[in-house]
Formats: sequence, structure tokens, C-alpha cells
Amino acid sequence: MTKPREPNGVEPPRSEDDIQRNQLGPRGVPGAPDPAKMTPQRDKKMPKHVDPGHAA
Repeated sequence: MTKPREPNGVEPPRSEDDIQRNQLGPRGVPGAPDPAKMTPQRDKKMPKHVDPGHAA
């Protein structure tokens, strides 16, 4: 017997990555905190140092 498969275009509630993350932790160390931090997309796009240029 095989388990029923999900129809195409429908994602399962938890992915294989989610299951592994619960079992092994975020970096493969069970119980360790997740050091990764999401950076907002706007902060990535904005330059830190803006060169105003010069009048020639």
C-alpha cells in the first residue's frame, strides 16, 4: 500500500524542510536557536551611502 499523493498544484501543510527543521533544529543542532534573520526587502534595495555627485 502506498500513501495517497497530493494532487498537482496543492502544497502539503508542512514541507520536508519544515519536518527536518523540527527534528534537527535550524542548523542541524537540536534545540539550538535560529540565528538567521530576515532582512526587509526595502533595506536591501536602498543604498547605505548615497553619493550626491558634483556639479561639473
